[in-house]
This record gives sequence, C-alpha cells and structure tokens, in this order.
Amino acid sequence: MKKLSLQLRITLMTVLLIGATCVFMNVLIGYSGRHYMDSIGSYITGYGDTDGGETEYFDPEQKKLDEELTIVVHGAQESFIATNWYITAAVTILGGVLAYFLSGHALKPLRTFTSQMEKVQLNNLTDMKISEDVLPEFRQFSRSFNQMLERLDEGFTAQRQFTGNAAHELRTPLSLMQAQLELFSAEHPEVLPETADFLRLLREQTERMTQMTKTLLEMSDLKTVSCTDRIELAPMVEEIFADLVPLADRNGIILESTGEGVMIGSDTLIYRMLFNLTENSIRYNRPNGTVRIVITDEKNRLVIRVADTGCGIPEKYRESIFQPFFRVDKSRSRENGGVGLGLSLVWEIVALHGGEIRVEESSEKGTTVAVKFPTDMKIK
Repeated sequence: MKKLSLQLRITLMTVLLIGATCVFMNVLIGYSGRHYMDSIGSYITGYGDTDGGETEYFDPEQKKLDEELTIVVHGAQESFIATNWYITAAVTILGGVLAYFLSGHALKPLRTFTSQMEKVQLNNLTDMKISEDVLPEFRQFSRSFNQMLERLDEGFTAQRQFTGNAAHELRTPLSLMQAQLELFSAEHPEVLPETADFLRLLREQTERMTQMTKTLLEMSDLKTVSCTDRIELAPMVEEIFADLVPLADRNGIILESTGEGVMIGSDTLIYRMLFNLTENSIRYNRPNGTVRIVITDEKNRLVIRVADTGCGIPEKYRESIFQPFFRVDKSRSRENGGVGLGLSLVWEIVALHGGEIRVEESSEKGTTVAVKFPTDMKIK
C-alpha cells in the first residue's frame, strides 16, 4: 500500500466507499422490494380456473378482462435482486473511473510543485518560487516552500560573501609572504641545505595557499559573470591542449579530441571548466595513457565527455569528488599540487550554465566524466 501513488490511494478509497454504500443501499432496497412484493399478493382476491392445477400466465389476447384471473408475478424477486447487484457493480466501477480522473485533476498542483522542485539548483533558488494562487490545501505548502528557498538563498549568499571576504583578506599577506621568500632566496643563495629545504617548503605551501585563495575568489564571484558569449568548443579544446602539452609530455599522455559544438555562456568559465577537467585527467592518469575529449549532440543537449585511462574512481566517491576540498587520494593530490577545489569549481560553473555533470563511467580501465548543457545553451 505504501508504494501506491496518492492518486491510486484516493481512487481505491473512493471505490471502497462507493461499493460499501451501494451494497448497503442494495440490501435495504432489496429488503423493501421483497416486502412490498409479498404485500401485493395479499390483495389479489380473484382466482381463475386452472387446468390440472397448473398456473396459467396472463395473456391479454386469450382472456377477457372481465373474467376472473389469477395474476402471478413470476420470478420478479430474483430478477429484482440480480438487477440491483448489476447496478451496484456498474455504479462502483464507474465511480472508481471518475474518481481516478477527478483526483488526477485535483492533484495537478502537487505534480506542478514536484516538477518545480526537480528544477531547483544552487544558482536559481530565487527563480524557483511557485505561485501561491492555488487551492487552499496547497497554499500553506507553497508559502512554506518559497520561504525555505529564501532562507537557502540567504544562507548560500552569506557563505559566498564570507568565502570571498576571507579569500580577499588572505590574498595580500600571502602575496607579501611569497615576495619576501623569493627576495630572501635571491639575496642568500648560499645557505645550509636544511635552510634551503625549509625555504623550498615554505614557497611550495605559500604557492598552494595562493592558488587556493584565487580559486575561492573565483567561486565567490561566479554569479557576477555574464554568460552571453558565443563559444566554439573545438577551437577552445585545441587551445587547452596547447596549454597543457608540457604537463602531458612529462607524463607521456596523448591528448585527443573529436566533435564540435557551439554554445552560449561565459567564455572564460567554460575554458576554466574544460581546463580543470583535462588537467585533472592528465595528473591522475597512468603513464603513457590517453585523455580524450568528445563533443556530441544528444537529444537536443550538448554533451562533453572527458575520458582518461587512469585507475578509476571508487563508486562511493563518484559524487563526492565535486565537493570542496575532497580528495580520493590525499597524498597523491598533495604531490600534484592540488588543493581540492578544481572539480568543485567545475561543478559550480556547470550549474551556473544550467547543466549537469557526473561520472558517467569509471573502472580500472579509466574514467569518463560527462557534462551536459541544456538546449537553451546550445546553438544549432
């Protein structure tokens, strides 16, 4: 029963109610009908002659109306009862069909509300409010949902502001620290090996924090970026490959791309999205592996797939990799200089453009990440 939809539950309850009511009425009407049929016989006082004691049935063409007759109601009670049960069944079935369609019409606001909830994304909270001009039963539901969206939007806005402010405040001291370290290293080229290692560690960690601060600032400012550029993806992919050739050559990675597409969005952000996905596929690939980008048009959606020949991502981590600061292999991420924000930034960029991103396939033979953009972002 728990697996049935609300519409079917209403229909079943209505059928049971109509059926029970009809059965009760059938019993009452049957009892009343039999009672009055039996009463009719007590008022019949005329009897006609019968041959051999058998009852003759009334035939107006053979009997004269002024002769004495015997009127027999033959099988009337059984016919009356059977007809009542037929009517009960017909009314119950018809009531169930009508209840199904009428309940579907009555639940239409709930279906609209459900479809609206499915469209809610982090970047469109303010646009997903539903109308409160609905049935009284759904009015409080709609009002509560809209208030929840407002609270969520305020919370995420405050989070972005805090992240942006914190990153902005950290950027200046980090830049000063990095400059002082470089200046000290330049002025003191001959230092003890322990001091040289210590300075190198400080420069690496300062550079890492600087990159993290830069990424946090970019994530906090995403909503202010205009997404009206006309983007040709094939030339952009070739440009990204050209920028990442040194990294790919160091790891013996072959870069390949097929397909083309044109979309509307932020040229800068889409470049950063593809760059991060490609760089990630290179860094976490096997030596002498391959990174392949495929652009296709599927069901009026622009789909970009980035596939590598790495060791794969465990199934339990395939959704978590897009969370900030998450790393599948923390030690390897630090070796590659990652700060755990690259894929999170990719997710934010895709969401800003109304798309979706997921790990489409992953095994020991490699991983494929698919990015799908809606029709309004694609140019035919």
